[in-house]
Amino acid sequence: MLAARGLGVRGLAPFDLSLEAGECVALSGPSGSGKTLSLRALADLDPGPGAVTLDGVDREAIPAPAWRRQVAYVAAEPGWWAERAGAHFVDAEAAGALMPMLGLAPKILDQAVSVLSTGERQRLALARALVIAPRVLLLDEPTGGLDAEATEAVERVLRGRLGAGTAILLVSHDRAQAQRLADRRLEIAGGRLGAAA
Repeated sequence: MLAARGLGVRGLAPFDLSLEAGECVALSGPSGSGKTLSLRALADLDPGPGAVTLDGVDREAIPAPAWRRQVAYVAAEPGWWAERAGAHFVDAEAAGALMPMLGLAPKILDQAVSVLSTGERQRLALARALVIAPRVLLLDEPTGGLDAEATEAVERVLRGRLGAGTAILLVSHDRAQAQRLADRRLEIAGGRLGAAA
């Protein structure tokens, strides 16, 4: 499904990576090792050498906005461009249906982003990506600021997407979460990406 060959990221040796439909791969490594940069490179947000394909189609052959609808990156600290939370969603009805699944009240979409907690913003950013139904989700610490109950809700939603065939590359420092969700684990160590020990 998603494949990278010789992908170059600052501070990291060029690497190969593959993700199959319905597969979750967990990525770990020390802070500053290149995890976030790797996700951003896969999402075509940062330039770099190497080839990335989706179902054999080269990323270069797909307009960047269309690529990012299929290969969606959710940042650990998401960006917002409008005052009201609901203004960030292409489909308000689908967004409203997702809110209870993520442990949020649908009325949160009417609130200003500035009054929301870090955990609420994290879940809204995930929902923003889920609404566009990407083939691949690149998630950077999606539950880093969440309590156990909210984390469980997010993981339940992600398992549902995996079951529907979405591929997920998940950056997480939580080894237990990686064991719960991931089919395999990768680790960045010594400037190289490889299988986790």
